[in-house]
Amino acid sequence: MARFLCIFVLLVMAGCASLTKGTTQQISIDTPGVPGASCTLTSQGIGSKIVVTPGTLILDKSQHNVAVTCKKECFQDGVGVIAASTEAMAAGNIIAGGVVGLAVDAATGAMNKYNDVNQIAMVPVQGCKARG
Repeated sequence: MARFLCIFVLLVMAGCASLTKGTTQQISIDTPGVPGASCTLTSQGIGSKIVVTPGTLILDKSQHNVAVTCKKECFQDGVGVIAASTEAMAAGNIIAGGVVGLAVDAATGAMNKYNDVNQIAMVPVQGCKARG
């Protein structure tokens, strides 16, 4: 009975980050001084998403970095990368959830995170006059 209880507790605790932090994350994108830019975010983990600045969106967590390209008339494209990093709690998951917990969090992306606030610089094109 004690063995069954131990196994049950380990399985329940498996995937701690999945339960406490979730598999998605809200991030914000801004282009300081250039509101209304259209930014495309792409990665193997999230596919392709579009947001207009300043804006927020929900991303599926992944181990893959997210490439960002922002466009607006009379500005050079702004580019950047939102790096994926590992949550600090992932190390504790080995103790609490063992290999099973670590595998669950790795598979769901829950052990990863992105910067919450992201700024992409955009430079004006000299002499350009916006239409409209």
